Amino acid sequence: MTGALVLAEAGTASDLRTYVARAAAADREGAMRLQVQGTVLAAYAAVLPGSGLTAEGLVLGLRTMRLAEPADLDVTVPLGALLDRFAHDQGTGVPVPPTEVRVPWAGQSPPRAGWVPIGRVTGAELHEAAQSGIADVARGAGTGSGGLAVAGLRHAVWARPVVAAEVEGLPSGMAFAAQVLGFVGEQPATVHRCGRWLRLSTPSGHVLAR
Repeated sequence: MTGALVLAEAGTASDLRTYVARAAAADREGAMRLQVQGTVLAAYAAVLPGSGLTAEGLVLGLRTMRLAEPADLDVTVPLGALLDRFAHDQGTGVPVPPTEVRVPWAGQSPPRAGWVPIGRVTGAELHEAAQSGIADVARGAGTGSGGLAVAGLRHAVWARPVVAAEVEGLPSGMAFAAQVLGFVGEQPATVHRCGRWLRLSTPSGHVLAR
C-alpha cells in the first residue's frame, strides 16, 4: 500500500514525526513496522533489534494513534524513507513509503492481551540505567574493537537489570529505548508481563522486550 493514512487529530502527526526522527537517530538504517487494525495505527521501531531468528534481546518502541478512517495494513518500511516523505508532507497524514523491507524482528508480534501488572519504575531509575549503560558501552567499545566484541558488549550491558525499587529483572535496554525515544518523563512508568514479553508504558509511549 502506498499513499497516506489520515490521522484523527492534526497534532498527532507532529508527535509521530518526532517519534520517527528519534528512532532514526538511534539507527538511521533501521525500519518501522506500521500495523493498522480498524482505526488504530501501531508504529513499532526496534531500538535493539536482537539477534538470531527469534531476535533474542529485542527491544521495541511503540506508539499508537487513532486514524480518521479504518484501514487494513501491515508493512515494514525504512526509517529513512519515512523521514524523506515527512519532509515533503507536513499535513495530518502518515505517508506510507512504497518500499518495504524484511527484518527479523518484524516477525515477532507482541501479545495484544493477557498483560499482568508487576510494578512501576521511576523516570530517575530509567534515566540512571540508560546513562550508565551508554557510558559503559562507550568505554568498552574503544578504537579498534571488532564488530563481534562490540555486539557482545552491548548485549551484556543492555541485558543487565535496571536497579529499581519495585520491579526486578527489567533489562536496561528498555530504559535505553525509553530515553532514546523520549518516553521518560516525570511520571513513573508502569511495567507489565505477558509470557516472555515485558512492556514498559508511559503517557508518551511503550517499550516492549523479550
